[in-house]
Amino acid sequence: MTNTPSNTQRNLTALSTIVRREVRRILRIWSQTLVPPAITMGLYFLIFGKLIGTRVGQMDGFDYMHFIVPGLVMMSVIQNSYGNISSSFFGAKFGRHVEELLVSPMPNWVILWGYVAGAVLRGVMVGAIVMVIAMYFTPVRLPYPLVTLSTAVLGAIIFSLAGFINATYAKKFDDIAIIPTFVLTPLSYLGGVFYSVKLLPGWAEAATYANPIFYMVNAFRYGLLGHSDVPLWKAYALMLTFIAGLSALSLWLLRREID
Repeated sequence: MTNTPSNTQRNLTALSTIVRREVRRILRIWSQTLVPPAITMGLYFLIFGKLIGTRVGQMDGFDYMHFIVPGLVMMSVIQNSYGNISSSFFGAKFGRHVEELLVSPMPNWVILWGYVAGAVLRGVMVGAIVMVIAMYFTPVRLPYPLVTLSTAVLGAIIFSLAGFINATYAKKFDDIAIIPTFVLTPLSYLGGVFYSVKLLPGWAEAATYANPIFYMVNAFRYGLLGHSDVPLWKAYALMLTFIAGLSALSLWLLRREID
């Protein structure tokens, strides 16, 4: 008599299969997925931290190089999580092999979170590489490691889900570049990566508080420096709210694809 695997076992097997495939893809093309963001952030540290930072002096009581490390690490996590899933899922759509997943008995949440987990892993890997590069330029401490790791993971999940939604709507490869260029990059640069919100005039400071990346950067900065421009609970509440909303929208879009 053979033992039939339970639904839970089947779902976990399917989930791990998608995640392993995504990780193999990341490592197979490491020269595209891991090296470029590391070089880009290394240049940021060199130009903004070493060359310009020595003239800026301190920001909120920290050396400027030390101040920008959390923002640059978080920016690399966000951008690479988003880019991984948008290119991977749209590539599967373009090649039409995603249809095999959609018509399979695999639940939609398994498909979604398999892709999301792969994107999160890439974001965290790139973030870790950037953190190591930052240590070459300035001492990096982790007074609150749980805050640091949880913020990186939650931020990666949010933008993985956003990238999935972008890939679902995209009709051509150019469509997956529109959001990163015209939305993600401006929000990242205006999210307090390079400056304290206290330096802004009143209207700009108020507008910054509407930027979700601002909360993620500050939560991550708290994990590394013990300093944040926003209460930590607000940052976590916002991130969890975004995850819930984007997850619901992503699952609805998957159901629509099947129907």
